[in-house]
Amino acid sequence: MKWSLSLGRISGIEVFVHWTFLILIAWILFSHLSMGHGWEQSLVGVVFILVLFACVLLHELGHALTGKRYGITTKNIMLLPIGGVANMEKMPEKPIQELWVALAGPAVNLVIAIVLFFVLRQAGDMPSLLDVDGHMSSSSFLYNLFLVNILLAVFNLIPAFPMDGGRVLRALLAMKFDRAKATEIAARTGQFLAIGFVFLGLISNVWLVFIGLFVFLGAGAESNYEATRSVLSKYKVSDALMKKYTLLSADDPIERAVEHLLNGQEKEFLIALNNGLMGFVTRDEIIRGLSELGKSAPLGNIARQDFPALSPEMGLDKAHEMMAKLGISFSPVFMEGELAGVLDTENISEVIMVNKAVTRS
Repeated sequence: MKWSLSLGRISGIEVFVHWTFLILIAWILFSHLSMGHGWEQSLVGVVFILVLFACVLLHELGHALTGKRYGITTKNIMLLPIGGVANMEKMPEKPIQELWVALAGPAVNLVIAIVLFFVLRQAGDMPSLLDVDGHMSSSSFLYNLFLVNILLAVFNLIPAFPMDGGRVLRALLAMKFDRAKATEIAARTGQFLAIGFVFLGLISNVWLVFIGLFVFLGAGAESNYEATRSVLSKYKVSDALMKKYTLLSADDPIERAVEHLLNGQEKEFLIALNNGLMGFVTRDEIIRGLSELGKSAPLGNIARQDFPALSPEMGLDKAHEMMAKLGISFSPVFMEGELAGVLDTENISEVIMVNKAVTRS
């Protein structure tokens, strides 16, 4: 992935660390040295952060591996200075499955904390207080790690999106309400808590303001996503299918696509090769190809071929999900092997707008 370094694969899931993580390490080291700590103590602080992020990685693996049990694929795990993200293709729709997937991450942190508790107790090295003066010593290392894992578990269980607690709340609500209603209630709960974080932050700790804004926006995004998915689930691809489209040849020069782009409203074009469909080009591919290859280069050189297998009878929500997974906004649709039309995200948005208009009337 761009701007990230691969750390390898764990159970088939590729793990990346973002380059900004290096800034965090440098800042931790500089902070310790500027406070007058020696190199040994400063390096212990850096090692603590690395071990902490190993716990974050285990947290995300908890989600990913539990999701794998229910047939949910995790594309990758990204470690960022603010935490980790398991990029799962989706969350399970069955409430009990989403509940277990959401709880798996915090459960990993609790297990780590329990193990550390018994290690510290066995060694007789359980301090009564966190080393609040900022010194990181070898004796406080495990105890601080113990406390941080508890905090990670508790923080992630706050009932607000995009934290795990928001998904736990939705899963529990979905056992009584439909998923869209459960998401709406969970999102509103999260936004209410977010406003509380902001007010607390204004009178105490400014970081709570940023957490509040993060939670508020995350809850809104989850609510909008689920509302969109709920609307689209009522329709089939045929309801948004466009049967008027331009078919160009793979041998046509890029300048021909430019002519169509400038003379009409279409921004994507199908590309044919040997009486079959090769793929498609979008405005972005056309402009990029024009810049890199020139106007005389054949369209076949820039055509995208990574489109999903869509049919008119497929649910529109499923088709939208498949297109989003591939990062495309346009796709051909086939019926019994024959081209039936095209689907694009603009038409899908229009279906949503029409649905809202009908619902209000």
